[in-house]
Amino acid sequence: MPSRKTASPTAVDLDAVTVDAMGTLVELDAPAGRLRTALAERGFERELEDVAAAFRAEVAYYLPRTLEGTDQASLSDLRRRCTAVFLEHAKVELDAEGFTSAFVESIVFEPLAGAASALARLRRAGLVLACVSNWDISLAGQLERAGLAGSFSEIVSSAEAGAAKPDPAMFAVALERLGVDPARTLHIGDGDADRGGAAAARLSFEPAPLATLPARLGLGRKS
Repeated sequence: MPSRKTASPTAVDLDAVTVDAMGTLVELDAPAGRLRTALAERGFERELEDVAAAFRAEVAYYLPRTLEGTDQASLSDLRRRCTAVFLEHAKVELDAEGFTSAFVESIVFEPLAGAASALARLRRAGLVLACVSNWDISLAGQLERAGLAGSFSEIVSSAEAGAAKPDPAMFAVALERLGVDPARTLHIGDGDADRGGAAAARLSFEPAPLATLPARLGLGRKS
């Protein structure tokens, strides 16, 4: 006998929504141009494509290491190592520590289309919001820089929780701080780790985009 598809919840079924960051809430504004300029200012001219490739190598190094940036000291060390990876692949002989500030400042995240208005509609409907994302402890600062931090009652990174999605630890921290029941909480994200993490934490799940979530929860445009 075929299994029945579980109906998606509506806003009246929920007290809270947790939101993934990268790919759901924010996107990276390509930093290669800013990095190329920063290198040129230090006497190193590089093709844009080569800078972009070096940055991709840095991203590949960083992503498995988000848990290592747990406090300011470890975050600074992680950023220095990431900068060193970028410089190595860009074939630039600069001191990584001296270039770290310029490297970090070049990384800018912007809200995805419709994300801010969707968060506002969810909040007006009485839902409390938390951002839960595989990230180092700079997550709150990056959301502040993107103008989104104020939409959330809690912001929890994998580095803070000590485990990355699909491990449910991040969700457990957010649920405890929000004081909500997982059965009345929905998570929205853009990948299998989000879906698996939500299931492990006993949350319902909706896929990105965030912009359409209010409508999917039955909230009208004026809600």
